[in-house]
Amino acid sequence: MGLFNNIKDHFNNAEFKVAPNKKLKTLSSEFFNAFGCSLVFYKGAQIADGEMTLAALDKRTTKEVKKTDAELKIKGSMKVGEAENLFNQNFGVTVQIKDKDCKICVPNDITIGQAARGEYK
Repeated sequence: MGLFNNIKDHFNNAEFKVAPNKKLKTLSSEFFNAFGCSLVFYKGAQIADGEMTLAALDKRTTKEVKKTDAELKIKGSMKVGEAENLFNQNFGVTVQIKDKDCKICVPNDITIGQAARGEYK
């Protein structure tokens, strides 16, 4: 069943697009609707204010990041750690992908699809 689910992840929830002008709470909600996992944004060690946009949070970082006009695209077949790193590289922000209850950080070495199915427990 694992191989079938991995193949299915390439087609289900094919892409989740991240636009820097969206509010963090909207991005988190859309991520949950697409993948069934929680996406948590951090400002330093604190959870970021959901009313901020991704671009506004990005401006508060001092890290130099690659700027692009293109939206960031996340797929269910991506590894959790890979997706988290894309946020850091493209926007200079820290995110954690957590379980659906937003309590447990899922392991970085599984796919987002596996995390959505709870295959890490």
